[in-house]
This record gives sequence, C-alpha cells and structure tokens, in this order.
Amino acid sequence: MTNELAGAAELLDAGDIPGTVRALRPLADTAPLKDLAKLVHRLAAAAGVDDLAGAAKSLARKHGRPQELYDFGYACVEHDLAFLAVPALREALRQLPGSRRVRAELVSALERENRNAEAMAVLAAVGDELPAWPERYLLVHNSLLAGDLSAARDAFDLLPAPDDAKWEWAHGRVSHMLRRTEGAAQAGPLDHRDLRGWHYALTGGYLAVLSPYGFDSSMTGRYAYLGDTVELCRQGLDRLALVLRTTGRAPRSVSLLPGRSDRILGLAAAQILGLPAEPYDPQRTDTLVVAYDINGVEPDVAVTLRRRPAGQILFEHATCWTNPPVATADVNTFLAQTVVEPWGATMRMGDNGVEQSPPDNRPERDIAAEITRADGTPDAGDGATPPDGDAVFGAFVAATSAGWATAPRDRVDAIGPVPSSRFA
Repeated sequence: MTNELAGAAELLDAGDIPGTVRALRPLADTAPLKDLAKLVHRLAAAAGVDDLAGAAKSLARKHGRPQELYDFGYACVEHDLAFLAVPALREALRQLPGSRRVRAELVSALERENRNAEAMAVLAAVGDELPAWPERYLLVHNSLLAGDLSAARDAFDLLPAPDDAKWEWAHGRVSHMLRRTEGAAQAGPLDHRDLRGWHYALTGGYLAVLSPYGFDSSMTGRYAYLGDTVELCRQGLDRLALVLRTTGRAPRSVSLLPGRSDRILGLAAAQILGLPAEPYDPQRTDTLVVAYDINGVEPDVAVTLRRRPAGQILFEHATCWTNPPVATADVNTFLAQTVVEPWGATMRMGDNGVEQSPPDNRPERDIAAEITRADGTPDAGDGATPPDGDAVFGAFVAATSAGWATAPRDRVDAIGPVPSSRFA
C-alpha cells in the first residue's frame, strides 16, 4: 500500500467505512490504480457490496485491462462512488478511444460528481465525429452546467432534432435552458456567483432568497444546515406574492398537500394571499400548490407535481440542493442541504448535555397564524451577500417573466456553474 493511501487504509482497519470513503475522495485521481483497487476491494467486502468487491479484485489482479477497468468503473457508479470510477474509466477510454460505451460511462461518472467541465472536455475531444444522440446532446447539457454558454450554443447549433421520440424531452430540455439563459443574462451577470440567474436558467424556477451568510466563503447563496424560522417562512411567502403580482398570475385557490409541514405553510399562504384553501387535486387548474419540502411529500403524490395543469403554480419553501426533488418548483424560497422546520424537533444544550427538544404539536392553523404575524424582513446576515432586497428580486422577475413557468418541471440533479460547500 502506498503512503498516499495509508491513512484511508488505517481508517478501514479501524472499521470506519464512511471515513474511508471520505479519505479516498481527494486521493482517487492520483493514487496508483492497482493499489486503489486493492483498497476498494477490502472496503467493498467489509460493506458487503459483492459486485464491487469482485470488480475491484479483478482489476487489482489484471491491472490495466480495459474490461476490468470498465467493470470496476461501472460498479463504482452503480454504488454512488462515481469519484472512484473516474480514474479507471479514463484509463479505459485512453486505451479504447473509440468506445462509445466507455465514454458514456465516464461522462456519467463525471456528471454525478458535478465535474461538468471535464465531461464536456471528454465529449468535445471527439470533434466533428461526435454522434448526435445522446453524445452531442450531453455536450450541450454539460456545457450549460459548466457555465460555458458559447460552447453550449455552438454544440446546440449542430444538434439535429432527434429521430427517436425518446430523445424529444432531452432536446426540449436544453432548448428551454438556452432560451432562459438569454433572459437571465439580461437580468444579471450569469457568472459563477450568480446563483439566482443560473437557478432560473437551469430549472426554470425563481430562487426567492439568497442565504445571507458565507456567500464569499464558499456558500454563494446556498445554506448547508439551516434551522428554519417562521420569519423566513413569511419572507418566502412575501416573495411568492411579489412573483404573482409581477407576473400577473392570479391563482384562485391554495392547494394543500397532505403533509403536516405542507399544510401549515399552505394555510399561511392562503391567509397572506387572501385565497381559499382546499385539498390538493392533481387535476386542479389555476391554483397555487404549496410544499414545504417536496422531498418530504409522499412519492406517489410528489410525482404528480411534475405535471403543469393550466395556471397552476408550484411553490417549495425548503429545496434540497444536494438531493434535488423529483419535480422542480416554479418558486423556491431557499436552497439548503439540511433543514429543520420551525415546528420540528431540534437539538439544544441542556443540563445533561445535548438533548432533543420536542416538536411543536400545536394545531396547524395556530402555527400558520404565527407565520402570518411574523416579520418577513430579510436577515441582514454577515454583509457579504450581494444586495437581495425586494427591489432586486422583483427586477429579476420582471426581466425574465416571459420564460417563466412554461417548461416541464423536470428534476435537475446538478448544481450547475455556481459551487457551494456541503457536508461530506
């Protein structure tokens, strides 16, 4: 075992499987593949992941053969260890530069790691011989996610309409993204710090609130952990009302999803907007559907949110950016990795150390009324976040409203060109 991997090996010897994975992440691209495969074999065996253990063992024994490299990379991707797949698949593609299968798996691994500029480079290296579907589509998509608009537009100009109906959604997806980038570029810088602009360009949704903490120390507008407050709930609903006024949308009701948090926020929205509240019906038109966190909605209900009945607006308060929901909302209050609801159980320091406080079990309408009474004035934060008052947000909405709420609510499982730090 090389010195480079010794620390990870020690963690594995101690039985710390998650720690071993974390230790391997910064080493995977530079460690000798044979040694990496040996350690991954031990890791996978300890975790009971037999197919990965077998693929790693084969790679360690037959180091450097394309089939073993591919099998190892494929198994790593399948088990959400795409960062381990990348070096093996790169080597396989070096040996078999014309292999579409190897190239596709490498691009998939890089995409899962949000290494979109690298995926773009792998595809662009093929040149004019790059097949249209799906490779040139993937070049457009990864160029967008990397923030390279010029390359994305050039690749799209060479992308023919698909002959196979299964690719029509993909063609439409990048078409909508490119159109939205035009509006976002008029409304803001659309650079690697313009979280709101890129959120709109890639998802079609309006990001109502930028995190006012840590913007210039790697968060760039997202939260990692957030203990939510009724004040932030109120601010989000006030920004939602601003969107509706600015775009001229006038839903006739608020649709309440069945979850407790969804109902609390939906009842508050109905009070603030002066609309009747009624149970969610996927077929209902001209309504505002309110979700606290779509990832918390029952899966069979959440999947129905991908449809867009006439006039329906989907609002999500707390959007997970590390595990995006199945449906992209039309308006999101904020992006966070982990959130505790204002009425949820929380951790606090007690007489006996850290303890859990009970959730707020008051009736839903009582908590909703507290939200309506709350002060939604934006948090001043640490002063490093760019101006994010109502006027700034309203101007962005006004400049981009023509392209808003017109495309499918596809899941967008990439963070795009604006990076943020996250918990490992």
